[in-house]
Amino acid sequence: MTSVEKTGNKRLTAAQLEAFGAEMDAIRQRIIADLGEEDAAYIRGIVKKQRTFELIGRALFYVPVVGWLPAVASLSISKILDNMEIGHNVMHGQYDWMGEPGLSSRMYEWDNVCPSEQWKYSHNYIHHTFTNILGKDRDIGYGILRMDEDQPWHPYYLGNPLYAFLLMVFFEWGVAFHDLEVENLVAGRRTLEQNKPLHAGIRRKVRRQALKDYLLFPALTGPLFPLTLVGNAAANLVRNVWAFNIIFCGHFPAGVASFTQEECENETSGHWYYRQLLGSANITGGRLFHIMSGNLSHQIEHHLFPDLPARRYPEIAEEVREICERYGLAYNTGRLSKQLFGVAAKICRYALPTRRTATAPHSPVAETPMAA
Repeated sequence: MTSVEKTGNKRLTAAQLEAFGAEMDAIRQRIIADLGEEDAAYIRGIVKKQRTFELIGRALFYVPVVGWLPAVASLSISKILDNMEIGHNVMHGQYDWMGEPGLSSRMYEWDNVCPSEQWKYSHNYIHHTFTNILGKDRDIGYGILRMDEDQPWHPYYLGNPLYAFLLMVFFEWGVAFHDLEVENLVAGRRTLEQNKPLHAGIRRKVRRQALKDYLLFPALTGPLFPLTLVGNAAANLVRNVWAFNIIFCGHFPAGVASFTQEECENETSGHWYYRQLLGSANITGGRLFHIMSGNLSHQIEHHLFPDLPARRYPEIAEEVREICERYGLAYNTGRLSKQLFGVAAKICRYALPTRRTATAPHSPVAETPMAA
């Protein structure tokens, strides 16, 4: 039984896939034709709010003791908006049509230790091209976790829950070093020489972020330096935890399918849409929740239409869901608590061997799927 069949979905015929793809194409073209000032005003407004929250947060660190918690809260919101609703979406090219340098996917740099150019390759190209294809999509487990039963098991994976916790806490660092493919270095499939072109960009971005959050802004508050430094670290932690949970709930809860490379050979446009749909999941919530998630609470729509402004995902979600129902395909959605439980269950379940997998005789990291 394939992963698709295990999720309760059916395999579509070639004709059905072509028709399904045509309906998805029609949605995309309709939204592109409708883009305009309302979309531009929205993203400009989000940028303004993000900068306001950052300014308030930085200012409150000058207020001893009582200002610390509000400062952390305000700065956390700023960093979440910067990474989720602005940075992630802008770097997908969702606002390139506006022609504004500050919202250009080619020029935008986010508040994160991962260099934008590096992230655009690993995420925009690798992950969105090869979504949930084992051996191609390196976001399956991020080179650290076992998140699918078709990943060969090794005793290393007994630490799955611990690795997941550490990845959550240090999520921006995990993303930053993702392209170094440490698991491939350990397995001998990649050399240090191949990583050299990445080193300068990572060092430059890490240095910039560390100086900003852990030296410059704390130093500007004078004797309050220690409190400001801890506050900046706390805001980064909040952003990391939030981003990790939203992203994992969109990719790894119960019911999400994976694919083999053989299944995706000579893939048509319709099958690509089909794979994006079954390899993603949504999270229900209100408008504020969707904004704070960068609308990645609509991960299904994001994987179907990664270059459309994310603010449009809620308006097309019901249409996508109705199309799925007509084709007999599951539309995986649920409350945050439900999806989190599904993710946690997978992390714990796949820490243990499954009946049809055997213990690998060599490095566990080497068995992690390769390929954003």
